[in-house]
Amino acid sequence: MNRFAGPVFVACLVGLCGSLLSSQDSPPQPAIAGVIAAGARVELVKGGFQGLEGPGPTSDGGLYFSDIGASRTYRLDNKGGISVWRENTKGTNGLFLSKDGRLLGAEGAGQRIIAVMRDGQLTALATSFGGKPLRSPNDLIVDKKGGIYFTDPAPRPAPDLAPKESGNVHYIRPNGEVLLLDEQIRRPNGITLSLDEKTLYVDDTEGEYVYAFDVQADGRVTSKRPFVKLHEPERGSLGPRSRADGMALDSKGRLYVATASGIQVIDPRGEYLGTIRVPSVARNLAFGGPRRQTLYLTALESLYRVQMLSEGPAGRGK
Repeated sequence: MNRFAGPVFVACLVGLCGSLLSSQDSPPQPAIAGVIAAGARVELVKGGFQGLEGPGPTSDGGLYFSDIGASRTYRLDNKGGISVWRENTKGTNGLFLSKDGRLLGAEGAGQRIIAVMRDGQLTALATSFGGKPLRSPNDLIVDKKGGIYFTDPAPRPAPDLAPKESGNVHYIRPNGEVLLLDEQIRRPNGITLSLDEKTLYVDDTEGEYVYAFDVQADGRVTSKRPFVKLHEPERGSLGPRSRADGMALDSKGRLYVATASGIQVIDPRGEYLGTIRVPSVARNLAFGGPRRQTLYLTALESLYRVQMLSEGPAGRGK
């Protein structure tokens, strides 16, 4: 029995009545060894949002997630209830819950990286580089030292047009200094670190590749290289594009990339393992739940989840 299944009145008690529906829109899911069972179904948690992004799991099995269109941060508690956690977020996109309890966010419209305390007090961590304001911060990941890697693409001239300029990848050192790491990816979007934090991964929405960099002791990176060419690209304004967005790792170091075709799963050597099919284009993802075996997926209007064989990495948010 699917452990998410249960009487309808239970769903109604947590405010999700009518939303815990298995998708009928996707073909049967093929097995990916050690990752997902054949026939696993992506389930709708709740719809009716305006632009979901940036899921960040909590240690108690809950989840924060962003609604860019509504300029809100929501919290899904460990009983399934969803509530507004913060209003007027200035288009906050990627989220990361740090070990000290601060919720870090990439403010797209606010053009800054922020930290929000449990009491709601907000601190700006980065607003500019080289005397110029940040463009439109998108996603972020925190290392063990407390430094923050983040992507800062140029804004789109129109919803489905690539920006004319390439985007930036930055690092905020623990002392607050902002470094520029790369400025040659067309639209850098999802970003994460390998389990040993020796490799930084950055994907390109307007291209077909996830790139890898070697991380140095001071947070800088070297040896940029294509890590994997993503499958099933679509036509973009500049040619084939993956529509790659948020990324997550599991406890075995496998990389999960939200793309136009679904969640593509890549092993630590850069080998494609398969795709998790989603009824709507997923924009970001994170492992959550009490055993971290629930993969949460944010799409434009909906929050989804699917039960996994794999699990999220211990000791880190994503």
